[in-house]
Amino acid sequence: MPDIYLSASEAAERLGISAATLYAYVSRGLIESRPGTAPRSRVYRAQDIDRLIARKRAGRGAARGAAQSLDRGLPVMETAISQIRPDGPTYRGHSAVTLARDGATLEDAARILWNCGDVDPFSAAPPSWPRVAMALAGDVALPPLERALATMPLLALASPHSFNAAPSVRRETAALLLRQNAALLAGMAASDAPVHEVLAQRWKPRDSAFADLLRAALVLCAEHELNVSAFAARVVASTGAHLHATVCAGLSALTGPRHGGATARAFAFLRQAREASDMATFVSERWRRGDEFPGFGHALYPHGDPRGAALLAQIDGLAKRPAALATVLALAEQVERLTGQHPNIDLMLAAIIEGHGLEANDALALFAAGRVAGWLAHALEQQSQSGLIRPRARYVGMEVAA
Repeated sequence: MPDIYLSASEAAERLGISAATLYAYVSRGLIESRPGTAPRSRVYRAQDIDRLIARKRAGRGAARGAAQSLDRGLPVMETAISQIRPDGPTYRGHSAVTLARDGATLEDAARILWNCGDVDPFSAAPPSWPRVAMALAGDVALPPLERALATMPLLALASPHSFNAAPSVRRETAALLLRQNAALLAGMAASDAPVHEVLAQRWKPRDSAFADLLRAALVLCAEHELNVSAFAARVVASTGAHLHATVCAGLSALTGPRHGGATARAFAFLRQAREASDMATFVSERWRRGDEFPGFGHALYPHGDPRGAALLAQIDGLAKRPAALATVLALAEQVERLTGQHPNIDLMLAAIIEGHGLEANDALALFAAGRVAGWLAHALEQQSQSGLIRPRARYVGMEVAA
């Protein structure tokens, strides 16, 4: 039976959803979409739509709804930390895009996320690495995430305030961890310099435009509500574990290909695009094969990831590397023309790193250096509530024999 395709209005009406939700389904791979006959139009596979309708009918009920909410569905807990809006995330009411555009540092974003008020938890300089952690912390042969993961528990052993519950002490510990995490990812000694300057010094010293791109990227990466790594950190925090353990939980989640691997896939896609002799042909051939476009589209931003757009607007930091800049712009133009999808933050992190001759591990390190601020915000909020996150499971296995 040949595939049947519907227009956007027909597909949305059949599903009983808005056009924005339809685009979100496409971004998540639930509905196949192809170019329509009219310029810039799209059509949607009817069989995929019918399958979604059947699943929705079969899945009604509180238990099923709770299970489905774990995959970008219904909210599962309350937070005052961040909100995902069509124009990008907000950090306690402050637009992340505006903060990045106006020159905020990661430390500025962290003060907002941790609700520090007028108190600056970054006022103290970090100490030298403790002897027990020194060899691992300085081993640049290790990949960045693995170096941080291996060293972080040893730092907890040397921290006299690991389990101190005083809010001011916990924020100071969080500030120290943010700096130490960045230093571990960069393979350098901990410093009281802004994180973007630490990373720039490691990767491209004396390049102020590159450092400013890193600053903006870190702010935009700092927090994104209950994504996988933040939720993992929050669950661990709910047990009363120290903040070092919550950072380890977030870093561990990033090692998974479905989460942290997104930047590596975007990086590889950019490398392939740069080697292509003709960008339009390269993109259209992938489209005909049904291949993915890593770094494009986002389930929570059906009209484009504002964080990716903000970094794309600042990518003139690549102006000294015109070939890299041309690749990003040409790729974005061709993918949008065929699929309607826009660059997300994963592509732009990869573009910053790949365009400066660095490696895929560095793109993930950049993400992890920024996102630790959000992990720590969730840990601080969760432990202030003193609740244990312990959901129930609905058993679907074999019953006990009579």
